[in-house]
Amino acid sequence: MHVLRSRILGTGKSVPERRLTNFDLEKMVETSDQWIVDRTGIRERRILEEGRTTSDLAAAAGKAALEAAELSPSQLDAIVVATISPDSPLPACAVAVQRKIGAQGCPAFDAAAACAGFIYGLAIGDAFVRSGSWKRVLIIGVEVLSRYVDWNDRNTCVLFGDGAGAVILGVSDDKDDKGLPRGILSTHLFADGNLEDALAIPAGGVTIPSSPASLEARQHYIKMNGKTVFVHAVRNLSRAAQVALDANGKTRADVDLVVGHQANQRILEAVSEKTQIPFSKFFLNIQKYGNTSSASIPIALDEAVREGKVKTGDLLLFAALGAGFSWGSALVRW
Repeated sequence: MHVLRSRILGTGKSVPERRLTNFDLEKMVETSDQWIVDRTGIRERRILEEGRTTSDLAAAAGKAALEAAELSPSQLDAIVVATISPDSPLPACAVAVQRKIGAQGCPAFDAAAACAGFIYGLAIGDAFVRSGSWKRVLIIGVEVLSRYVDWNDRNTCVLFGDGAGAVILGVSDDKDDKGLPRGILSTHLFADGNLEDALAIPAGGVTIPSSPASLEARQHYIKMNGKTVFVHAVRNLSRAAQVALDANGKTRADVDLVVGHQANQRILEAVSEKTQIPFSKFFLNIQKYGNTSSASIPIALDEAVREGKVKTGDLLLFAALGAGFSWGSALVRW
């Protein structure tokens, strides 16, 4: 029996030109470059210019991925956009992306799983390709969290940045030079709603509608319990990584590159220690972009690919955790 498998055919990214460095933040809140670097590994982040939108970034990343895959927008069967910062609550950001890249008629919808959004989108795309329903899927992770950051809160404003990353998933029965199948080997998704308050934007929905009182209380900005996030991120990212390896009969020694969510370098260092995967195998670009939430893995993957750090046959491990808490992992043979 022939088993359908999906493979990443192309990658792309788009980040704003404006850089906000730690030294810029020193002039805005009580913090320092050394304090931020020591605790997070972040040196600067990108901030979307006024007049540009989430779908603008997403469309640019999508076009770059299409070009890399040598496909036209008309060849797409679906568009999945992972984001918690869409252009507007209604309609989905994905339909704006569909219009801006010139893809017509294909289904287009959003997936909201915060920093784990790209993994969730990848799992959705992979499932549809495996089922035979879709042949080519554009999956985008994009965030403009600078619009949701409280620039008076030094504990959160140093963390987040804006950006978009994209991949094209397509049907593939390719094998590498060792005869091993290439593509998405497995995806694994998890969530724990008991921790929803640890990382949230309280207002702007049905629970706390927008009002002068909610605005004055600054409830429309990101609120985070840093210690809780750190502990659960390390624990659940490590477990999810092991689940992916076990599901495919692989060990940590088989992993060539870890493309993890770029939330905090110390989290990734702790995951490396817990999984015993050498930190040298972790791709890092958090120093340039900060935490771009659902965009961080596809941005990092695009840079790793274009920098020649990913070779045919390499085993890649993806893992991310975000608000919800939602988290997940994927194992990919490049």
